[in-house]
Amino acid sequence: MSTPALLALAEELVAFGRKNGASQAEVLVRQGTEFSVDVREGEIEKLTEADSNGLTLRVFVDGKMARASSSDLSGETLHRLMANAIDRARLSSADPLAGLPEKNPLAIDVAALKIYDPALLDMPPEKKIAAARETEAICLADKRIKKSFGAGYRTNVGATLLANSNGFSGSYTRTSCSCYVYLQAGEGSNLFDEGWGDESPFLGRLETPEEIARKALHRVTRLIGGRKVETQNVPVVLEPPMTGSLLSFLFNCVNGNSIYLKQSFLAGKVGEQVGNELVTIIDDGTLPEGIGTKPFDAEGVPTQKTVVMEKGILRSYLMDTYAARKLGMKSTGNASGANNLYLAAGTSTPDEIIKSVSKGLLLTGTIGFGLVPTTGDISRGAFGLWIENGEIAFPVSEITISGNLGQILRGIQMVGNDLKFKDSITGPTMKIAEMTVGGK
Repeated sequence: MSTPALLALAEELVAFGRKNGASQAEVLVRQGTEFSVDVREGEIEKLTEADSNGLTLRVFVDGKMARASSSDLSGETLHRLMANAIDRARLSSADPLAGLPEKNPLAIDVAALKIYDPALLDMPPEKKIAAARETEAICLADKRIKKSFGAGYRTNVGATLLANSNGFSGSYTRTSCSCYVYLQAGEGSNLFDEGWGDESPFLGRLETPEEIARKALHRVTRLIGGRKVETQNVPVVLEPPMTGSLLSFLFNCVNGNSIYLKQSFLAGKVGEQVGNELVTIIDDGTLPEGIGTKPFDAEGVPTQKTVVMEKGILRSYLMDTYAARKLGMKSTGNASGANNLYLAAGTSTPDEIIKSVSKGLLLTGTIGFGLVPTTGDISRGAFGLWIENGEIAFPVSEITISGNLGQILRGIQMVGNDLKFKDSITGPTMKIAEMTVGGK
């Protein structure tokens, strides 16, 4: 079904809901084509190419809400689904804050967001399979590699359409492609797993198999010979993927739902200095070519550029409509989660940051859980490279890192200039004044 036809279907279903007792109605439709291939030791392990359709609706009856979803988009099925949802809503409890967002004019030029690449539609499956195989083959040619956990290539072309009874009707189509490889290196029982992958809305922006393989080889082979260190408090340098991981935890702490439920240590701290002046954190759903870029969120609220933290001062939470109402604020267009959340780049090169450390850890990976939004506490298994006198000395493994996000934000001493928008949550290299590294 074409995009205009799907949007017309959503609008008709909203009208049907209003005529049959819904105070408010919302219909979200997603249609996509996905390709994925996983190869291991040069052989295809899994190959998927499929089209998908899905519809989700929300209805409100006097402050009472119900949801329903279907992959069957026939009119009879959807009308029955809507009628049943209205009946269920009448049986639920009323919430005076429940309801659709107020109508917001969608002033964003979708084309200017640069999230659609027609070249992906013309790429034959054989080339995608060949790219995955080539990526892995380059890695397996290195004798230091003991095992491949596989390489993969994925593409997706997806349309999102939303209509509601407050007058919103909109759609957009985005594309994505990605390639990855995951490896094992080491000797005897002292083995290490690492890899690399890349994702982009545009085929021409995706790293080549050679680039991905080179980075994967570097990341895994540098860990060979990893050992423990004595437990101590030292500076910790985070590589960009680790900065992104820390920001993912921060997102949980500034998410409006965590805030109004009092499940975050940052509740009630808007306007307060919670981080070092080097720390400016932004969520921007309008960033051209961003992995998380979109014109509107899952409620039809236009995305925007939201300064979460400005020079260490907490300026905003990231909220959907309900959380915003609970907090007496306004939705930031984050009903779909983080859009493009990032730590703004600083002025230091990664080499300068490492050279500033007399003794400490370059954190390259973490293992397991151990994140507590209510307190901000962090405790995770980790591995990386030990720094002595501003130089990489040796790899370290079987260690833990622990600290507190609040203390980490205040203790950020240097921020790198190597920010790249390769993920929806990302950041540059950065140096934390002190964390506990547990080992022997």
